[in-house]
Amino acid sequence: MHNSRILAIAAVLAFTVAIALSPAQQPTGGSKGPPGGTTGTPGNTTGNIPNTPGRPGSINNPNNPNNPTSPFPGDVPRPIFVSGKVVLQDGTPLSEPVLIERVCNGNPHPEGYTDSKGRFSIQLGQGRVMSFADASEPPTRGSLGSAGITNPGGGIRESALMNCDLRASLPGYRSDVVMLANHRYMDNPDVGTIVLHRMGNVEGFTTSATSALAPKDARKAFEKGLDAVKKSKPDEAQKEFEKAVETYPKYASAWFELGRVYEQRDHPEEARKAYNQALAADSKYINPYERLYLMALKEAKWQEVADTTDRVLRLNPFNFPGAYYFNAVANLQLQHLDVAEKNAREALKLDSGQRNPRINYVLGVILAQKQDFAASAEFLRAYLKAAPEAKDAETVRKQLAEVEKFAQAKAQPNPPQ
Repeated sequence: MHNSRILAIAAVLAFTVAIALSPAQQPTGGSKGPPGGTTGTPGNTTGNIPNTPGRPGSINNPNNPNNPTSPFPGDVPRPIFVSGKVVLQDGTPLSEPVLIERVCNGNPHPEGYTDSKGRFSIQLGQGRVMSFADASEPPTRGSLGSAGITNPGGGIRESALMNCDLRASLPGYRSDVVMLANHRYMDNPDVGTIVLHRMGNVEGFTTSATSALAPKDARKAFEKGLDAVKKSKPDEAQKEFEKAVETYPKYASAWFELGRVYEQRDHPEEARKAYNQALAADSKYINPYERLYLMALKEAKWQEVADTTDRVLRLNPFNFPGAYYFNAVANLQLQHLDVAEKNAREALKLDSGQRNPRINYVLGVILAQKQDFAASAEFLRAYLKAAPEAKDAETVRKQLAEVEKFAQAKAQPNPPQ
């Protein structure tokens, strides 16, 4: 095998990673169903076997709504609501929104957020929360304001909640869970209080300790700013967040939200200054680091991406697959292939819901550059299986064919000299 051909395929793969990470090429997650779900309704594959015990279409299946002994008679999609409150175990008040998830058979489904005081009221199955399948934009808790109520409409079957729990999701904390198996359409929606327990060995969080010390006037301006964000009023939001940080200069969350407004209004330098002010106020506040490494990513500042994601992972190595992913991409571009492979594998391990199939692609590229072509092909196949309709799927199929050729050639013994 000629080294020139190996270098050529590696260069093409690396170039494709850079192109695929541009905003226009970001995966949207639309090519695969939600975690744990399906992309469509399967046809009847059981033939004429209407009474086979346990089959989904069987009259003997206890969850079939046509079964007179089913616990879900007349089971049709209905609007099912849950409400409650999230608190921290130590009594510290929540200062920012917290994600509420429905976890079914181990697969998390984002449903909505609490308001800034920890209260939530959510219609199940109607969550409009961005998943990490869009790798360019990891979820940012504070930027959604107090979006505790999701849009009404549609519904969910009671039987779909049989193996589901409700939990709060906040990096650095473990949540109590509420069983949804017995929750019915007409039940009282109040599920009570969900307690978050702080995990050990974690220094970085997506809430800032400075928020609890904010004076009343600064807090009021901050909440007005969040409300303006929710109503798509950037001028008003900027004014309120500026008022909050003027009143309380160590208000890290307000600096962060101000940076978000600047960034959305295409003022990158002002955004960077605001994010750095947030970190000056609270160096263990994760959210500003996320925005800073994504801004660096857009400008292909690979060393900055690597350094900033590394800082996130030192603060919290358990809850940020996105930081591992972008650290792997940056180190791939910097040709630090061992570090890139290590962090890509960590990203894959933490991405239990398979929200970001591109991790497989990046790992395949790294392994191709390390000339482990058999393993590279395995991960490229995994990417295509998870995202067969991705915009770059055809390009990746061609790359896979080339990598498979290299794997075959490498497996063959060298001819005798």
